[in-house]
Amino acid sequence: MTDQRGGAVDESCVLTEGPWTHRFVGANGTRFHVVEAGTGPMVLFLHGFPEHWWAWHQMLPAVADAGFRAVAVDLRGYGASDKPPRGYDGYTLAADIAGLIRALGERSTTIVGSGVGGMVGWTVASFHPALVRRLVVLGAPHPLRLRAGIFADPRGQFAASTPALKFQLPRYEHVLTRDGAAAVTEILRRWGGPRWVAGPDFEAYAERCREAMCIPQAAFCAMEGYRWAFRSLLRLHGYRFVRLMQKPLATPTLQLHGALDTASLPRTALGSGRYVVAPYEWRLLDGVGHFPHLEAPELVLGEILRWAKS
Repeated sequence: MTDQRGGAVDESCVLTEGPWTHRFVGANGTRFHVVEAGTGPMVLFLHGFPEHWWAWHQMLPAVADAGFRAVAVDLRGYGASDKPPRGYDGYTLAADIAGLIRALGERSTTIVGSGVGGMVGWTVASFHPALVRRLVVLGAPHPLRLRAGIFADPRGQFAASTPALKFQLPRYEHVLTRDGAAAVTEILRRWGGPRWVAGPDFEAYAERCREAMCIPQAAFCAMEGYRWAFRSLLRLHGYRFVRLMQKPLATPTLQLHGALDTASLPRTALGSGRYVVAPYEWRLLDGVGHFPHLEAPELVLGEILRWAKS
């Protein structure tokens, strides 16, 4: 793969210098790129699609300054983390994060996940409850709510999910990376709130996401996560996954959702609290789309700190 300037994109493009440290950590048989700042109780940030750890570049120093060990990771297949051909199912992605928490020397953490990272956060809290002290999810319905929405709301969540249905096509990753991954900008524009998309930071952020998606194999790996999510609807291990996810969550959970989110509709996300038996809060964010951490960073930061400290 090449960027729009014609040269191959190296994974070092995501090793941006700043008030943080870059490390590589082995967990669950895979090497992960992590970025960390500060000391104290750990807050682990999981990015969504089509992003990488840079999604949290504003949050890391601010959360570190508030007395936490702030850590952002490139999920399996993204950024500078390993890109094996397999392992993009819900079980393995949750095991990745469980292994990473232990590999970072922690007994438990607060997880903050956005989009795909939020879905992984729900799963880690469900499968490995002792490791997740608190959970904050942004733009991510509980996986069973999303599944129900796709089946039961054809004009709503099913229609909203049609861009992801295209990801099922073989070799669609070549469409995603064409013209320097121009499609990534279109996805960010379609899913983002209009205020952010028209704002001064959008183009520079989209450029970083495009460059990271042009790292060899990154687009294929990103597609594989979506492919598993849809294929599993019809397969036995998907049925097993649903059975396991029905167990109520014992982790205090804060759910922040953009009122203008066109990827995961608010009405799909709204019923997620039924899967949580611990303290649970839902907050709908006016004027915000699928990327609250970028569209309303100060509000989201305040909520994360409130939840992590409470």
